[in-house]
Amino acid sequence: MANKIYLITPPFTQLNTPYPATAYLKGFLNTKGISSYQSDLGIEVILALFSSSGLNELFDQIKVPNTELSENAQRIIALKEHYVNKIDAVISFLQGHNPTLSHLICQEDFLPEASRFEQLEELEWAFGTMGTQDKAKHLATLFLEDISDLIIECADSNFGFSRYAERLGRSASSFDELYDALQQELTFTDKLLIKLLDQKMKIVVPEIVSLSVPFPGNLYAAFRIAQWLKIEYPNVKIAMGGGFPNTELRSVADVRVFEFMDFICLDDGEAPIEHLCELLDGKRKISELKRTFALIDGKVTYCNRSKSPDYKQFETGTPDYSDLFLDRYISVIEVVNPMHRMWSDGRWNKLTMAHGCYWGKCTFCDISLDYIKIYEPIAASLLCDRMEQLVDQTGERGFHFVDEAAPPALMRSLALEILRRKLTVTWWTNIRFEKSFTKDLCLLLKASGCIAISGGLEVASDRLLELIQKGVKVEQVARVCHHFTEAGIMVHAYLMYGFPTQTAQETIDSLEMVRQMFDAGVLQSAFWHQFAMTAHSPVGMYPEQFKVEKACGTTGTFANNDIGHVDKIGTDHELFSYGLKKSLFNYMHGICFDYPLQEWFEHKVPKTKVDPQFIMKSLSKEESFLIKPDAKIVWLGTKPVIDYFTKSKKGRQWEMAELKFFDKKGSFSIQLEKDQADWLLKFLPLAGIENAELMTFKKAKENFETSLNIDFEPFWYGKAINALRQGDLLVL
Repeated sequence: MANKIYLITPPFTQLNTPYPATAYLKGFLNTKGISSYQSDLGIEVILALFSSSGLNELFDQIKVPNTELSENAQRIIALKEHYVNKIDAVISFLQGHNPTLSHLICQEDFLPEASRFEQLEELEWAFGTMGTQDKAKHLATLFLEDISDLIIECADSNFGFSRYAERLGRSASSFDELYDALQQELTFTDKLLIKLLDQKMKIVVPEIVSLSVPFPGNLYAAFRIAQWLKIEYPNVKIAMGGGFPNTELRSVADVRVFEFMDFICLDDGEAPIEHLCELLDGKRKISELKRTFALIDGKVTYCNRSKSPDYKQFETGTPDYSDLFLDRYISVIEVVNPMHRMWSDGRWNKLTMAHGCYWGKCTFCDISLDYIKIYEPIAASLLCDRMEQLVDQTGERGFHFVDEAAPPALMRSLALEILRRKLTVTWWTNIRFEKSFTKDLCLLLKASGCIAISGGLEVASDRLLELIQKGVKVEQVARVCHHFTEAGIMVHAYLMYGFPTQTAQETIDSLEMVRQMFDAGVLQSAFWHQFAMTAHSPVGMYPEQFKVEKACGTTGTFANNDIGHVDKIGTDHELFSYGLKKSLFNYMHGICFDYPLQEWFEHKVPKTKVDPQFIMKSLSKEESFLIKPDAKIVWLGTKPVIDYFTKSKKGRQWEMAELKFFDKKGSFSIQLEKDQADWLLKFLPLAGIENAELMTFKKAKENFETSLNIDFEPFWYGKAINALRQGDLLVL
C-alpha cells in the first residue's frame, strides 16, 4: 500500500502508551487527504527483543567467556531457560491480557531473580498498599530490568527502556561523537530495529519518511534509521522534527547531518510537512518551505520563505492512533512515586487543551520558542468532540493532557462539558499553582474525572520564585495543593534546586517547605531536578541579569540548547542532590518527618529559618467569603425529596420544609422555611449542569430577592446552603 508519508517514532520513549506526535500529524494529514502510515518502532523493538525468540537470539550471541562477565550476568546466563520460558507470559501479563498470572508472579519462586530484586527488602513495606496486580507488575518490571542489565553488559551498552544511546544526544554541541558511533557496526538492538524497518518499508512504500524525535534518547536510533534508508531507499526523502530538533537544532550547521537527513523541520509540524509534500509534487520551491533546514549547494540552509500561515488548533484534526499496536503496549511499575507510576502504567490518549503557555514568563523556560510563546486554546466543545472520537477509536477512556500549563478557565469549561455530555473519562494534566484553583473548582474537576495534577513549585522560596517570575508564592501553592487534595485529586510537584544565586540556606529552607507540605498531607508526589540553563530561556539569553556567566566552549555546529554556566554567588548544588532526593523518597511514604534536615546530608548544612508551622498557618487562614457577581453557580446534585411540616414556638406557627438529598455515599437533610425551600427547588435545576446558560451569583440574588422580597445574603451564607456547599453546590 503506497503512502505519501511514513511517520516513525524511533526507539525509545514510553512502554505503556504511544508518544502522540505522529498521531497528531496523521490526524492533520487526514484532513488534507494525504495518505500516511505511522509506527512506534520503540514498542515494536521491545516486543521483538523481550520474547522467547528474541531472548534466544540474545543469549546465542553472547560470546564473552563467563569468567569475564559480572557475577550478575553469569547468574542470568545460567538461568537462561527460566528467562526464555517465562518472558512471553510476563509480557502478555504486562499488556493486560493475562491478569491471573499475577498470583504466580507474586510467588517468590516463579520468576528468576538477579540484582534488581535486591531492592525488594527495602521496598517490601510498599507492597502493603499495593494489590496483587500492582505487586506482580513491579516484580515483572524487575524481571525485565534484570534482562536489560544483561543486554547493556553483553550486547548493547546504549540500551535503555525509555531511551536509547541518550548520552549521544545530551548536550551534543558537536556532531563528532554521534557521527563516529554511526560508523560502527550495528548493535544487537540496531539489528532488531533495522529488521523491523525493512519489513515496514516493503509494506508502507512511502515517498517521505518523517522521524519524530522528542527526546535525546530517540536521536541515535533516528540517525540509524536514516542511515539505512539512504542506502536501501535512496529515492525516499527523510525529514526529522519533534521536541529535540525544536530546542537543540535551531542553529545546526554541520553538513554531515545531511548525509542522513534531507530536511529538519522546526516547531509545529503540520504546515512544514504539508509543504514537503508540495515540494515533492513540484508545487513548491525548496526556498518556499516553512521552518526547514536543507542542504543546498553544499551549505546548510534555513528555508522559511513560505507565505502560508500555521494552522490553528481547531484546523489540525483529531489525533489518529490507527496503525499503532494499542493493545500491545506494556504497563510497568518501575518506582513507587505515584506520578511517575502514572507515566509508565496504563494507556493514555494524549491531547492538548491549548497550544503554548498562557503564562509564558518563567525565566528558566524556553519562552522565546513558538511551542511556548504562541498561546492558542481549543474550545471545550471541540476538545470533548476529540475525546469522544478517541474513545471510539482506541477503546480507552484515559486522557493525559500534555499542556505546558493547562489554563484554569479552560479546565473549568472542559469539566462542565464532560459532565454535560455525561462522559465517563479519567484525565490528568499539568498546571500552575495559581489562586484560580479554588476548592469548588477542584471539586468540579474531580467530578469530571480529573484524578491528578502536576505543577511547578520549583524552588520553594519566595525570593527565587519571584526571580523565576513564577507568579506564585509558597503560601499560595500550599493552599492550592490543599484544595486539590481535599477534592481527592493527587498532587505532584516539580521541584528545582540550583537556580542562579540560590544559597545553601535557601536550598535547606526549600526542603523544609517541602517537608512541611508532605507532613500536612497536601502533597502526595514530587521530584527534584537540578536547574539547567537553556539557550532560549531568559536566563540563557540574558545571563548577566541573573548574575551567572556562560561557560566557555558551549556553542557548536550541532545541538545548542543546554549551556554550561558559572554561578559565582550561589552554592555547590551538586552537594545537595543525593540528600534532597533521599529525603523526598521518605516523605512520599509518610515517614521521617521528625528527622532533622542535617540527617539527609553528609556535609554540614545550615539550620532552616522557616517557621516550623509555616504551612499549617498558611492552610488555617480563612478563605474570603466574598463572591463576585459574575461567579457561576453550578448544582451537581440530584433532586431532593421534600417533606413539609409546621413548626411552633411561643404560640406562633409557620410552615417549614425538610429537603433530603442523596449522594453517591449517603444522604443528608437541610431545613428551610417553606417559601425559601420552594425557591430552592426551582433554583437548583436552573443551576444544573445540563443548562447551556449557567446561573451566576448576581442572577441568583436578583431572582431570590424579587421572588421573596428578602435579602439573599443571610440565606446564602446560612447553615442550610453551607451544607449544600460542601459538595454539590459549587461557586466557580
